[in-house]
Amino acid sequence: MNFVPDPELVEFAAAVRGLLADADVPTTARAWAAEDFAAGRKLWTRLAELCLGELAADPVGLVLAFEELGRAAVPGPYVESLAVLPAVGAGSMVTLAWAPHVPFAVDAEAAEAVYLVDGDAVFAAQIAATRTSVDRARRLVAVQRGDRVGDVPVPAFELGVLATAAQLHGLGAALLERATAYAKQRQQFGKVIGSFQAVKHQLADVAVGLELARPLLFGAALSLSERDVSAAKVACGDAAYCAARTALQVHGAIGYTAEYDLALWLTKVRALLSVWGTPRFHRDRVWAAIR
Repeated sequence: MNFVPDPELVEFAAAVRGLLADADVPTTARAWAAEDFAAGRKLWTRLAELCLGELAADPVGLVLAFEELGRAAVPGPYVESLAVLPAVGAGSMVTLAWAPHVPFAVDAEAAEAVYLVDGDAVFAAQIAATRTSVDRARRLVAVQRGDRVGDVPVPAFELGVLATAAQLHGLGAALLERATAYAKQRQQFGKVIGSFQAVKHQLADVAVGLELARPLLFGAALSLSERDVSAAKVACGDAAYCAARTALQVHGAIGYTAEYDLALWLTKVRALLSVWGTPRFHRDRVWAAIR
């Protein structure tokens, strides 16, 4: 059996990475946090034009694309707009709330339409109040339910979890790259800190965690079962969190400053850990499936 993604999907992921590399995402994310949505909406449109929304029918491609979105720490409700809502027939520049796992609509002020999922139904929604997030480029909005507009397809929630897991994996990979690069140039006691065994072991632990999580991620893309998707979310979340802690420790005091770009990745990991199902929720689902 061939477990290598199709060449077309690999090329697609490379196209997404290239687009994001040219987009100056950190500047876009800071503007997004300051309620300047122009650059972020332009990027959102370009990514939608790459047919990311159609990837809901191809979960392997979804994983590859959302790894790249995580790697670049792109701001915006991409899980909601390009992974979940296409399954319910909505447009591409939209967002949703889905209690209890997505209690607020993400970035609703920048979206063309906002939806609320309640049970097995989808409703139009209106903005009620804005809440703060640990990720300042992730704007949370409480919403009020309007008219019913449709039903929720069975895989919609699993697609949201899968896309979030892929984003977390991409975030972790980017943090490992940044921490490794910094460890190779930061000097202490006359030596680069990457030469110290303790730092090497920390970075190696992150690399192992990410490497072990990736097969679970692609296994979940193939099956879309509750057990496999939840296992992928737990593994990718744990690996990304380990990467965030390690990157912060390797960078030292500068890693704590909001002005340093590393903060964009650190805070996004922290925010995504608990959305589309907390770690406890997903561990409970895995346990219920295997006991």
